[in-house]
Amino acid sequence: MTGFPVGLTALIIVTLLIFFGLAHRALDRMRLTDRGALAVIVAMIIGSFFSIPIPAGRYPVTINIGGGLIPLGLAIYLLAKAGTSMERIRALVGSVVTALAVYALGSLVMRGLPEPGGRYEIIDALWFYPLAAGVVGYLAGRSRRAAFVSATLGLLILDIGYYFWLVSRGAPAGRVAIGGAGAFDAIVLGGILAVLLAEVVGEVRERLQGGPATEGRPEALLRALRKPGTDTGEGKEETGQDGSGTGKRGSIK
Repeated sequence: MTGFPVGLTALIIVTLLIFFGLAHRALDRMRLTDRGALAVIVAMIIGSFFSIPIPAGRYPVTINIGGGLIPLGLAIYLLAKAGTSMERIRALVGSVVTALAVYALGSLVMRGLPEPGGRYEIIDALWFYPLAAGVVGYLAGRSRRAAFVSATLGLLILDIGYYFWLVSRGAPAGRVAIGGAGAFDAIVLGGILAVLLAEVVGEVRERLQGGPATEGRPEALLRALRKPGTDTGEGKEETGQDGSGTGKRGSIK
């Protein structure tokens, strides 16, 4: 059997390390400990090999554990840990906005959304949906956690919508694989991109304004935004709205 060239093998390994490094950084910024973030990534990798069939009538429907169930569970966890009801509402509304926006954008670029292939051959579906969901998810959610929820649930809604699209069209054949690509599925990639975008934009804004803002922030929100395992005393590092450490007590972005 012919093996992979050494150069290609090294490139694949480096790519995987970069991806999972970015994934760990993104999860680490969303009220997760370092160990918790690593556990989620390992669970995604292992869960990628397992899919659960869902009885759905004519068309086969499956949900992948690593690419569907775990991101869904994480999104629910983040919603439960949201500092205010307004943040939860923003994240949920952002999910719907993301789903509609990605569908609308896809209908212009892709051929027969959400089938793969491009009407104008602009970008492959593998990259289009995560990129679109990441950008729209951030704009809708703004904070890291809300952006992750918006992008993740938005693509999940889109996958579910695909099933109803098949039913409404009476397609002769079709299947819905929610999170079918596991740790590399659009649901996972979209959530990670949304968080990283929120982090980059948040850091730039913080530097431009000379530091994080705290005025007018509810105390309940400030407490909820602190990363677990950190001391909330004076001079100890805490986490801002978007999850960034500030080094000052109560200094929240």
